[in-house]
Amino acid sequence: MKEVGYARSGERGDFMKKAIYPGTFDPITNGHIDVIKRALKIFDGLVICVMINPNKKAMFSLEERMDMIKDSVRSLDSRVEISHFEGLLVDYAKKVGIYSVVRGLRALSDFEYEFQMALANRKLLPQMETVFLMTSEKYMYVTSSAVKEISMFGGDVSCFVPEPVSKRLRERYRNGH
Repeated sequence: MKEVGYARSGERGDFMKKAIYPGTFDPITNGHIDVIKRALKIFDGLVICVMINPNKKAMFSLEERMDMIKDSVRSLDSRVEISHFEGLLVDYAKKVGIYSVVRGLRALSDFEYEFQMALANRKLLPQMETVFLMTSEKYMYVTSSAVKEISMFGGDVSCFVPEPVSKRLRERYRNGH
């Protein structure tokens, strides 16, 4: 896995512009994958940062979430890196030297929360910029919470999540969790 941060590119000696895509990713969905693909059209590299939120009870451990992300993006693009952090996003950004953040939006309700967070982050770290990307309309209703609930009751979530996640969810509920 590559070191997170800015890297020299090519013979020109310029710098690659990377962005952080933070989230709990419990689990990663096709909507997340859609945002990743869109972000890679804008940025030279993307760091998917699994944030540890002590206020949220995650279904999957940090290691499981990171494994599912790795398995889901493996064939996607070599410019994707995976990391994790517990604490404020601005502290992670300072640590790795990346000040661009990507956030996916599904609906107006997402925008209000994300807008508040972007303003708070910029207040704490003025050089931080947040780029909002609309997910494709076919994923606008897909949430990690809905995926977990559908799975819990034996529903097929293969159209909502990458295959490694679908497999992990089937195993989880087959074993009586």
